[in-house]
Order: sequence, then C-alpha cells, then structure tokens
Amino acid sequence: MDVFEAINKRRSIRKYKNTTIEEDKLDKILEAARISPSAANRQEWKFIVVKNQDIRNKLVEAANGQKFVGDAPVTIVACSTESERIMPCGQHAYTVDLSIAVSFMILEATELGLGTCWLGAYDEEAVKKILDIPKEIRVPAMFTLGYAEENPGPRPRKEVEEVLCLEKFSI
Repeated sequence: MDVFEAINKRRSIRKYKNTTIEEDKLDKILEAARISPSAANRQEWKFIVVKNQDIRNKLVEAANGQKFVGDAPVTIVACSTESERIMPCGQHAYTVDLSIAVSFMILEATELGLGTCWLGAYDEEAVKKILDIPKEIRVPAMFTLGYAEENPGPRPRKEVEEVLCLEKFSI
C-alpha cells in the first residue's frame, strides 16, 4: 500500500474486534512516531501505550463516555514534554509536532491493517490523573488502535475547488 492509498483507506473506527495487536505491528507504529519530523528536530514528546483493560476503562470516562475507548485493545496517548515553545510562525510547536507524529502512526496502522480513531473529545486533566502525567505536560492527542469490527464508507469531502487557493487567499 502506498501513502496515498493509506490516506484514502483510513477511517475513524469505533467498533473493534477483541484481538490482540501483534508486537511487531505495534513496534512499527511507534517507530513511525519516533522518526516523524518535529520543530528543530527536538522530539519533545512521549507516547503512552495503554493496553491494561482497567486503565482503558478509566479512559472511557475521561473521553466523554466514548465506550469504544475501552473496547479497543490499545490507546496511545501523545504527550508534549515541552509545551511553551512558539515557532517563528506563531504556533505552539507541540501541537504541530504531535499532530504530525500521530498522523504518521495512524497511516502506518492503516497500512498494517489496523483501525484507529483520533480522539479530540476528552478531559485532558482527567487523562493526566489516570496516567500519572505531570501537570506541566500537555496531552494534545490520543487515539484508539485495533482490528476493526466495522468497515465504514468514506465521509463526504469538499471539492478541491472549495479548499484550494492559487497564489493568494480567496473566499
């Protein structure tokens, strides 16, 4: 599978099989994060791999009651170890860096035949408490990982003309 195929095939999965993920597949997904680019190559991140069912059940509540968080065999939590750095463009480096790393992991998971769902609905402070994450560490992203029990079709997307501008911004 090439990258474009993985991008097209990727779906947000909310129903998972009760099947353990092979360690070599999990290692490849984590390696995709490790080698992903970051601002000034600082790699100011940690990734928590949560397999323990009791902890995943606690994460369900922190994730606004989304039950599939407890059903997926793994949840990966992306943490920033330095959250104050602002890039020259004015953006916080950690949000960009961890978005890139999580995107790379999700695409690798897709290539390996695994499903994912990027979580945006969660209480960061509750996640920190459950996983013993220090107060100064930010948690900009987390996602579920496992073998899909569903095969949702593609979601509607805007036409390229609606999202593309040439040379200058236009409405």
